[in-house]
Amino acid sequence: MTNMTFEAAIAYTETLRVRKDLEASQLKSEIEALIKTSNGARGFFVSFLTGEWELADSPSEAIIQAFQAEPNAIAELLVKNLAISTAMAITHQRNGNLEQARGSERVAKRTALLIEKVDLPEVRAIAFQMQNSAIFNTGDYKAFLEKWGYDAEQKKAIANVLTITN
Repeated sequence: MTNMTFEAAIAYTETLRVRKDLEASQLKSEIEALIKTSNGARGFFVSFLTGEWELADSPSEAIIQAFQAEPNAIAELLVKNLAISTAMAITHQRNGNLEQARGSERVAKRTALLIEKVDLPEVRAIAFQMQNSAIFNTGDYKAFLEKWGYDAEQKKAIANVLTITN
């Protein structure tokens, strides 16, 4: 899985979703192996957070343990996913795309739940940094927020949602 593309990681995650023969320990091992790489982790989260996984709404202990085993691989992705989905929900609402807004809200809710369940200091540290960048327009994530063009309302929403993670 070390040379897996982003697209292949999405597809592989989808195969995990439909497999009914996986024991909890096997699922944990598969997810750990997948999220060890940047493409694997990004692809996994795209599929997991946006797809029709019941486990995304109520993550199993095996999934939480897989994430906890790879804190450096998932910490920033979780925080960025929460920030992006929170801001995009606002964008979609403004544009009258209520279905897309609900999708972004669902991703934000799932991501916040994962952040709460994994309860990692690495995630809390990045959430705090992102929150400060959203509030003060400085810091480690200022460029990230500017890159996506988030306005004051979106930054406030990001700062608010990250309050629950600290």
